[in-house]
Amino acid sequence: MEAYALTDIGKKRSVNQDYIYCTTEPVGSLDNLFILADGMGGQNAGDFASHFVVERLREFFGQAFPGMDVHGILKEGIRRVNRELFEEAGRRPELSGTGSTLVLATVKGSVLYVANIGDSRLYLLRDELSQITHDHSYVEELVALGRMRRGSKDYMENKNIITRAMGASGTVDPDLFAVKLRPKDSILMCSDGLSNMIDEFEMEYIIRTEESCEKRAVALVEAANRGGGRDNISVIVIEPQEGGAAL
Repeated sequence: MEAYALTDIGKKRSVNQDYIYCTTEPVGSLDNLFILADGMGGQNAGDFASHFVVERLREFFGQAFPGMDVHGILKEGIRRVNRELFEEAGRRPELSGTGSTLVLATVKGSVLYVANIGDSRLYLLRDELSQITHDHSYVEELVALGRMRRGSKDYMENKNIITRAMGASGTVDPDLFAVKLRPKDSILMCSDGLSNMIDEFEMEYIIRTEESCEKRAVALVEAANRGGGRDNISVIVIEPQEGGAAL
């Protein structure tokens, strides 16, 4: 397994409210761990939230959980850390409105396990680039109801409004996914600072043409900055098996 994580402040923000964690080594009962969080709620509150979520999840997953399946471990950790962030924000007025997106992944054997809250994403590159996670956003809910067209003017103007976040309430339900991996699959995790700046065609082109995870991550961040860099940009690129993406 190969992986590389990179975060960048972008061209418009004064603080990076994204936070990432990436290891191909075991963490507790998990064989590896990849976490990406995008904070919100004002400069200090957003920065605090993303760090809090990632570091507390890393600590939680560092324990052993004999007898629990992977999704059970992920769900328990997310729910516990969500409650801790919500309670911490309630004790500190300067954290009012704080929250964070979350996309989390781990690979066990040939299965990719994923959890997400908010609009940070995980993509799988196989024959084509496919978004595995579902955005918890105002516009995507309207699209699902047939009341808005994806890519329309209203969609683009309101796409940053999310409907689910870590720390926004005392309870949270993550979406959970399990994907059977195939040889030459590649994985991309990203904040909306990437997905709002470049389209999926450019993402796929970069992942296919760059050789290493590091080169792909750097090229993706550079492309987002060329596209305007209006937000913080974070990416994690993962090759679950040796050999890389099909060219």
